[in-house]
Amino acid sequence: MTDRRTPLHEIHEERGAKFTDFGGWQMPVEFDSISEEHAAVRDSLGVFDVSHMGEIEVSGPDATTLMNRLTTNDVTALDPGDSQYAAITNADGVMLDDTVVYRLPDGIEAGDGAAALSGLDRDLDAGDGDPAYLFVPNAGHDEQMYDRWIDYRDEQGLDAAVENATDDWAMLAVQGPDAVDAVDDATPADRVVGLSKFEATVAAVAGADSWVARTGYTGEDGFEVMCPAGDAEAVWAAFVGEDAGGPTAQPCGLGARDTLRTEMGYLLSGQDFDPESEPRTPYEARIGFVVKLDTEFVGRDALEAQKEEGVDEKFVGVRLLERGVPRNGYAVTDGDLTRVGQLTSGTMSPTLDEPIGLGYLHEHYTEPGTEVSVVVRGDEKRAEVVIPPFVDR
Repeated sequence: MTDRRTPLHEIHEERGAKFTDFGGWQMPVEFDSISEEHAAVRDSLGVFDVSHMGEIEVSGPDATTLMNRLTTNDVTALDPGDSQYAAITNADGVMLDDTVVYRLPDGIEAGDGAAALSGLDRDLDAGDGDPAYLFVPNAGHDEQMYDRWIDYRDEQGLDAAVENATDDWAMLAVQGPDAVDAVDDATPADRVVGLSKFEATVAAVAGADSWVARTGYTGEDGFEVMCPAGDAEAVWAAFVGEDAGGPTAQPCGLGARDTLRTEMGYLLSGQDFDPESEPRTPYEARIGFVVKLDTEFVGRDALEAQKEEGVDEKFVGVRLLERGVPRNGYAVTDGDLTRVGQLTSGTMSPTLDEPIGLGYLHEHYTEPGTEVSVVVRGDEKRAEVVIPPFVDR
């Protein structure tokens, strides 16, 4: 499916946003300027419409087994209201996507997630029934992951319901030093601001019952608010403009989201890894902490072997010491024309005012401070290796 639009598309058009295609979605890339939006998140408050992210709901007696077979982390460690970062791998251990898995209150049936929030006891632990999960594939991957879950469930004869609920949810990311005050003012109870990182709860945001998680993709403190799609405008207005009860957020597009995540060294699915163009494993991508080898997930055996043998290349950052902007696909050399790796992401850091990049280098060149070069338009530019993040948050 192409040219999908979020429930806030017309609101963004009225605000004068510039749009781009991303994962088959028409998404705002900037509202005012990338640098202004980036600075707002680092210094005060920004809000992103990230409704292009997928939402797959899984429930039933075998929901936990199904989730543990198809994600690399261990969902048995999650209580209702907990979440975890995980990879989704094929039999060779190559990442198909990365995701966040949420344990919803027990008893929610897949397909009713967004609608069921209004009937929930907000204590989360008061529910009963089968376990329920919500996981968030990256933009454009929801149909692929839905099919993968359905196919594996049927092959293994598991008793679990799986629904692609992407169109039922809207998702906003409220990020920055003022995010706590902004979300506190938009919710009637104080339970949200007391959440720890990667915890979530049900709360009314601007009157809309929502799933609110202390997660984000910027390196700043903040929350991701998932609400029924029909309530998106009210929730957006609670943070932007005249309806904002607390600090007013700068609306932000994908441009600032990319510069913010690059400064932190966060992976971008489809660019920093891709099963076709950039096939990488969690160990190569430096997210081995999400691999739990005591579970029986698809790709486990391949990753166990790789952990024992080690990897030839690892994901690192580079900082250019000369003028130039690193980009995806640029070669990294030893400074004497011998290729030692390749960049997958790059930008001029708005926070540091320095050119920075991310990519995979031969393990002999991955120590911080190692001198390398980045080939920019045919010229080798001096650079040094950095283990992200580039900025200390």
